[in-house]
Amino acid sequence: MNRRTFTQLAASLPAWLALRQSQIVQAESTATTQADVALFTHEDGPHLSGYIEALAKTPEVGSVYLCDPKSSTVESVRTGVGVKFVAAYQSPQELFQAKKPLVSLIAMEAVLAPPVIHAALDAGCHILAEKPACVRPADFSPLVAKANAGKRHLMLALSNRLEPAMLEARRIVQSGEIGKIFGIELHTIADQTRVKSAGYQKSWMSQKARAGGGHLTWLGIHWLDLAMYVTGSRITHVAGFSGNVGGQPIDTEDSAAISLRFANGTFGTMTSGYYLDRGKHLFVKIWGSEGWLELNPGTANPLEWYSTKSGKPESHRYAPTTPSSGNIGFLGHVMRAAMGKESPVLTPDENLYVLQTISAAYKAAETGHTQSVAPSS
Repeated sequence: MNRRTFTQLAASLPAWLALRQSQIVQAESTATTQADVALFTHEDGPHLSGYIEALAKTPEVGSVYLCDPKSSTVESVRTGVGVKFVAAYQSPQELFQAKKPLVSLIAMEAVLAPPVIHAALDAGCHILAEKPACVRPADFSPLVAKANAGKRHLMLALSNRLEPAMLEARRIVQSGEIGKIFGIELHTIADQTRVKSAGYQKSWMSQKARAGGGHLTWLGIHWLDLAMYVTGSRITHVAGFSGNVGGQPIDTEDSAAISLRFANGTFGTMTSGYYLDRGKHLFVKIWGSEGWLELNPGTANPLEWYSTKSGKPESHRYAPTTPSSGNIGFLGHVMRAAMGKESPVLTPDENLYVLQTISAAYKAAETGHTQSVAPSS
């Protein structure tokens, strides 16, 4: 999306989102095995191809309605979703007047997402939104309040929470198998190739005012969330650095190195950056009073731990018997949670807290001072 297109889209938002209470239809689940989904997106919508595939392959998804203000994605969505595709609209007002989906899937650039999420919540939808879904936590906070008040699920696409190795790691840590947690080390490293491409450099993802941030916002968010999810303890303080160490012409950081303090007294560190020629290096290690645990996602040995809890040293390995389910598995979970069949793996408040953690990290880097996360909460 070029600057002119973005300006036109932004200028059209007030009219696009002008919903009156009398025009809002409350969503209701009318089926026990499937429910309808509204997809809100646009050209260059984040992870759009993956969401199209997930909509097509997720059994719980019934009819799919598309909302794209420029209609630029109609053919790709129609082709990818297949027989589930029903109709396309150009505004939430138009869609919600005609249809009442149970779930809204928001795959939009960060600065454009909040008002669309507001409209979908007003229509009674449960929400799955591509992260970060805002450029500032202050823009996301009212969405959390509205979701909680309406008893609607609001989940960012933090799909690693459902990975089998992550769930097993959470069980091990929170059962006390490695004792009291002392420390944690995280790194999430991706490729430089994307930030070197002209397309990326011109995209909304390379502009802080439209994306909210760079690597830490886009990829580091997963590992910060998992650190809190696996340990069961929130990050309370953040210190560190972020910046553009690669020197590419982008307005967002390509690197961050941060120190973390958790509510349970644990200290931790995380490196988040675009350093590789290709692929990813992903790593989590947790040390406890009676052992340690190591996660290496995407490898043949994704989880290993060592424990002295039984009175003698024991080493263990865990390899999932099923492959990663990715977007398809996470969308299926969102659908089942919306239909009341599963408890949501992520609460609205947890979404907000990880966004506030990232915001605190940026402020720490900017000021050179340790920051409290959500000090007013």
